[in-house]
Amino acid sequence: MELINARVLITGGSQGIGLETAKLLSAKGALVAICGRDKTKLEKAAAETGAIPILADVSKEDQVIEMIRRVTGEWDDYNVLINNAGYGYFNLLENIDIAAFKKLLDTNLIGATLCARESAKHFMKRNYGNIINIASTAAKSGFPNGTAYCASKFALTALSECWRSELRKYNIRVMQVNPSEVQTQFVVNSGREARSFNPTKLQAGEIAHSIANMLEMNDRGFITELTVFATNPQV
Repeated sequence: MELINARVLITGGSQGIGLETAKLLSAKGALVAICGRDKTKLEKAAAETGAIPILADVSKEDQVIEMIRRVTGEWDDYNVLINNAGYGYFNLLENIDIAAFKKLLDTNLIGATLCARESAKHFMKRNYGNIINIASTAAKSGFPNGTAYCASKFALTALSECWRSELRKYNIRVMQVNPSEVQTQFVVNSGREARSFNPTKLQAGEIAHSIANMLEMNDRGFITELTVFATNPQV
């Protein structure tokens, strides 16, 4: 697609990968809306990017329905959903807090589904659209303490495959990005100790670049899944 014709909603767009993607797509001529749960961060991100800020929690069905209603009201030609909202919860199996596990699934999995469901209704009517799910290399391989997070991202891969099978006949491209470690607030937001910046590891801009490239492919084709690793990360 031509990004100047893109009308994009980015969930979790007030920081990290979502924010950098909003900056890049806006710079390339797309019209962008971002959602988030923190009003202060959201308004700051909107000021930086020129995006439309929408205060919403993707785990709440009524808020997602209202968010998509607002986006389609703003742009009848709304055509790109970037399912980026998500966070991590990490613990060993014997210490898993089931309430925390369920809360993570409500955002990472149910939230993505709600946003895709409401967007797909609009895309199907227009016989065109794009859905990009931001997963992780944790969608491909498990690791110690990863029970909850890996489960959510493995499941997101399954959702991507199901939606792709259902929606291709409507000219809707369903794509997935699997970043390895990206240096954002993700680690701190998951309750772990902050790590020092490492110039050899990925930054959010690399993932934004990947998303833009996926969208820019001519609509006759699409990249189903893209995994992004740091070339030679030094510990």
